[in-house]
Amino acid sequence: MSGIFHVISGLNDGGAEAVLYRLCSSDKAAEHYVISLMDEGKYGALLREAGVQVSCLSMPRGRVTLGGLWRLWRLLRQIRPQAVQTWMYHADLVGGVIARLAGVKQVFWGIHHTTLHAGQSRRSTIWVARLCARISSCLPSAIICCAQKALEAHRELGYAAEKLRVIPNGYDLVRFRVDEDARVRLRTEWNTGSRWLIGMVGRFDPLKDHKNLLDALAIVKYRGVDFCCVLAGRGLDQNNAQLMAWLTELDLAGEVKLLGQRMDIPDVMNALDVHVLSSSSEAFPNVVAEAMACGTPVVTTNVGDAALIVGETGWVVPARNPGMLADALLQAYVAMHDEAAWQVRCTAVRQRVEDHFSLERMVENYHLVWQNKL
Repeated sequence: MSGIFHVISGLNDGGAEAVLYRLCSSDKAAEHYVISLMDEGKYGALLREAGVQVSCLSMPRGRVTLGGLWRLWRLLRQIRPQAVQTWMYHADLVGGVIARLAGVKQVFWGIHHTTLHAGQSRRSTIWVARLCARISSCLPSAIICCAQKALEAHRELGYAAEKLRVIPNGYDLVRFRVDEDARVRLRTEWNTGSRWLIGMVGRFDPLKDHKNLLDALAIVKYRGVDFCCVLAGRGLDQNNAQLMAWLTELDLAGEVKLLGQRMDIPDVMNALDVHVLSSSSEAFPNVVAEAMACGTPVVTTNVGDAALIVGETGWVVPARNPGMLADALLQAYVAMHDEAAWQVRCTAVRQRVEDHFSLERMVENYHLVWQNKL
C-alpha cells in the first residue's frame, strides 16, 4: 500500500499525536503525508526526521479559515492519496469533508476520546463530535477507535455502529524497555535515595485529575509512608499557580517533584517503582502501557481501556476517589516488600505489553482497515 494522507488537528504533545508519529515512522509499507490543521508542535520535526512529509495549515485553535481549507484541498488534489486517515474530531470533520470534495474515496476517521464531559471538554469539541455522529453513516469508510470503551461510547453517541473498529495503540518495545542504567541515573539525579518512588506522566489537564492524585498522596503521607512522587508533563512546573497552591495546602512540597515536560519518558518510567494514573477520563492511556513496557507496575483509575491494559498485573480503582487510590498505592507499597514476587510482577507487566500491544500489531491492523479487511 502507498499514499496514506493523515490530517490531524495539531502536533503538540498528546496521545493521538504520539500514536500518529509511531505509526508513520515505523511503517515501511506505505508512504505517509501528515497535515496539521494548526502548527507543527512537538512532533512535526520528529516526523520530518523520520522521513515523513509534514505540512501545517496554521489555522488558529478552534477556528477554520478559508485559506486553510483551500490549501488542504489543493494538497489532496496534488498528492491524490490512496486513502485519508484523520485524527480526532475536528480533523475528522474538516479533513473528511475536504477529502471527499477533493475526490478521495477512502476516508478513515480516528477517535481518541472515550467520553465528552460538559465543563471539562470544550463546547466546540462536543458540538463537532455530535455533528460527526450525524454524518458518520455516509462520510467515512470506517471509524478507527483506539479503545473498546471509545467504541461503545461513540456508538451510544450515534456514530454508525457498523463502521466502528478498534485498533489498540502499539508501542516501540525497543525504546520502551527495561533499562537499569537509566533507573539508577535518574534516581541519583533526583536524590531520591531509598525512598519509595512513584510518579505520573501526563500534561496538566482537568481530565488528568492531578488533584485526585495529590489528595491520595496526602492520605499516603498521613499513613506514615516515606515516598517521593515525580510529576512529568506540560504545565507541571513551579509556574503552575494552581498546582503550587495544592501542594502547599496538602503539605506535599517535600514529597512531590515537578519535572515539567520531558523528552526522556522511557528513562522516567524506568526510574519509578510504581506509575500512577489518576485521570477522570481517558480512551487508551498510553502512559499505562509505556510504564508497563519498562517493567514498571501501574496503579490506575478505571478509565477508558486502562483496566484492559493492566489486566491482572496492577491495581485498578474508580475515578475521582482519592481514598481508594491511596489504598491501592499502599497495597503496591506493601507488595514491593516481597522482592521475589515483585520481580515476577515486573516481568509480567512487560510481557503483557509484548503479547498484546506491540507496534507491529498496530501497524498491521491499520493496513487491514485501510484495505477494508478488518
